[in-house]
Amino acid sequence: MKTIKENREFLKGGDWDAWDRTETDQRKKIPMPDLQKPYDQGATLIGLIAPEDMTVGRRSLFDIIQKRRSRRKFTEQALNLEELSYLLWATQGVNEKNQRLRTAPSGGARHPFETYLYVQRVDGLKAGLYRYLPLDHKLLLLSEDHNFAEQIADACCGQDFAGEGAVTFIWTTIPYRTEWRYDTLSHKVIALDAGHLCQNLYLACESINCGTCAIGAYDQEKIDALIHVDGQEEFTIYVAPVGKIE
Repeated sequence: MKTIKENREFLKGGDWDAWDRTETDQRKKIPMPDLQKPYDQGATLIGLIAPEDMTVGRRSLFDIIQKRRSRRKFTEQALNLEELSYLLWATQGVNEKNQRLRTAPSGGARHPFETYLYVQRVDGLKAGLYRYLPLDHKLLLLSEDHNFAEQIADACCGQDFAGEGAVTFIWTTIPYRTEWRYDTLSHKVIALDAGHLCQNLYLACESINCGTCAIGAYDQEKIDALIHVDGQEEFTIYVAPVGKIE
């Protein structure tokens, strides 16, 4: 195990002069990796409310920032589909015709994340596991499941609130999307991007009387197994339950 001082090196700027001389996959003219995982064409897709049709989240930014908190207690009230659509768009939605420009910033516009959702209380959606398709602005149903709450709490080191929200966001990273451009300097970039992503969720939640709490303490193998990712080329990087608050 590395010492605290050795781990601090990860936080430093990195050797960008060496990167300038590195034959990255991008410089080798290897095709850019997809910015969205593929899915079976016969899969069950659920349409979401388009950004231009959304009416929620119109509170002042000053008020939202002032009231932003980590929330660990949620009511039993369900979210509606427009609210969920808004949260998904706010965190990973495409905001321009160019698919590489999203609502959350990302180093080099690499967007190395996939968004999985454990839906428990969303009007019009079955309980289960879904994946957000940002380039389509749709949900992909992966499996129906009514017993996910205890499993996710266990995977999050016994934190019960992790499975008590109306919906739990589980973000994975596909590191190669960033490695393709930044090679060995990618991993701090990915960590910074995860912070941008989750802060957007915090602010969007506050704007619709919801709350969230970012979770970084989880059992890697358990959480990856729950959403059926390989733990190497794709693995969980952040978790955040969302629910209505008093």
